[in-house]
Amino acid sequence: MESMKAIVCDRRDSVKLDEVEKPAVPDDGVLIRVHASSVNPVDLFPLSGAGRLMRRINRKPERDVLGTDFAGTVESVGKDVTRFRPGDEVFGGEHGAFAEYVSLSETAALARKPANITFEQAGTVAVAALTALQAVRDHGQVKPGHKVLINGTSGGVGTFAVQVARSFGADVTAVCSPNNVDTARSLGARRVIDYTKADFTHDSERYDVILDIAASHNFSECRRVLLPTGVLVVVGVAAFPHVSPMRALRHFAGTRLRSMRGGRRAAFFITKLTGPDLEAMAELMASGKVTPVIERRYRLDEAGEALRHLRDGHARGKIAIEVTSPAPDGAGANPQPSTVAV
Repeated sequence: MESMKAIVCDRRDSVKLDEVEKPAVPDDGVLIRVHASSVNPVDLFPLSGAGRLMRRINRKPERDVLGTDFAGTVESVGKDVTRFRPGDEVFGGEHGAFAEYVSLSETAALARKPANITFEQAGTVAVAALTALQAVRDHGQVKPGHKVLINGTSGGVGTFAVQVARSFGADVTAVCSPNNVDTARSLGARRVIDYTKADFTHDSERYDVILDIAASHNFSECRRVLLPTGVLVVVGVAAFPHVSPMRALRHFAGTRLRSMRGGRRAAFFITKLTGPDLEAMAELMASGKVTPVIERRYRLDEAGEALRHLRDGHARGKIAIEVTSPAPDGAGANPQPSTVAV
């Protein structure tokens, strides 16, 4: 049995770098040597009480490999694969990406990496960028000239959302902390509101779309600055990990109930990781319209620290993880085993 290094969470909810079985390659599958990954709020779920319960219900192994985003090089392909071949540089999303190798179907969330984007950058894209894309395009239905307010532009989803909305021709207003004002402007926001100095729900401006990532205001407050045909897009609880589960549930339930009255509406969604949407993001990155913003970098053996930083709720952009070296000789980061409570 071939083994590989991976970040696992055990029954004690500790995060540990350990040796696990290298994944097999099905006939329609692609085996990828992972060079880079990043942390997302969804990666914290297995460490929660609900995550433990789901593992028991689904009879998953006691050690669950963490991670979702990845970028790397195709190592081998199944006999039925036609879209990819060994040596291709790719990126995507698949559970278990905090590992030296990941295997998934060629029709899953997998796309070729643009040449102008590094492995590190591409390894931060799947979850956050597709959340932003689907919020803007599918649920906000943003059109050229629309006025879009993004509440919470500091983190991974927010930094992508500003750029994606601008690529759709929107006039973007960003709401963020004072430390992130310059970044929001550099990403294309025409107007930036420092939430420590002003409350956007008392703004004189009216918006076609509000993307609510921060969950800092209820629907009644947001309705005041929505146009009569406007929509509040509620980005899932995964976008604000610092919010407690009960507070998040109350926020969603309250928004749902209040949105049932009046002309303005609220939209809720769960991000879907798909190949076509990754290809759409690849085109936006290749054209220079979207560039991942990376705040911090960690080695694979420091994944527990990266998750802890994310959970604290103060990340500015994406948090990248170096997994293995993309050098032809396959020299990796040579992470050392460690255990970290998150």
